[in-house]
Amino acid sequence: MKLHRVAAVATLGTFLSLPVSLVAQEYALLQHVSQSAHDRAEREQTEKDHRNHTGAKIVGGSAAGGAVVGALAGGGKGALIGGAVGAGGGAIANKVRKDKAVKDREQRESEYRHDHHDNPR
Repeated sequence: MKLHRVAAVATLGTFLSLPVSLVAQEYALLQHVSQSAHDRAEREQTEKDHRNHTGAKIVGGSAAGGAVVGALAGGGKGALIGGAVGAGGGAIANKVRKDKAVKDREQRESEYRHDHHDNPR
C-alpha cells in the first residue's frame, strides 16, 4: 500500500512540476536570445569605437585636460596628478558612453525586429 502511495505522489509531483520546467525553458531561451543580441550589439559598438579611436580620444582628451588644470594649480607635480586623474575620469566616462551606446543599439535592433516581423509586407 505504501508503494502505491509513493508512486502516486511521485507521479502527481511530476505532473505538477511540468509547467514550472516549461516556463524555465522558455525563460532560458529568452535569455539566450537576449544575450546573443547583447553580444552582437557590443561587438558592433567595439568595432566602431576601434575604427574611430573613440576610447583613445576620450581618455587622452580627459588626461590632457586634467594635466592642464593640474599644471595651473600645482606646477609639474600637479600636471602629473591631474593627468592621471583626468585619464581615470576619461576611462570611466568612456565605459559609461560605451554601455549606453550598446543599450541603444539593442533597443534599435529590438524595435526594428518588432516592426518588421509583426507587420510583414
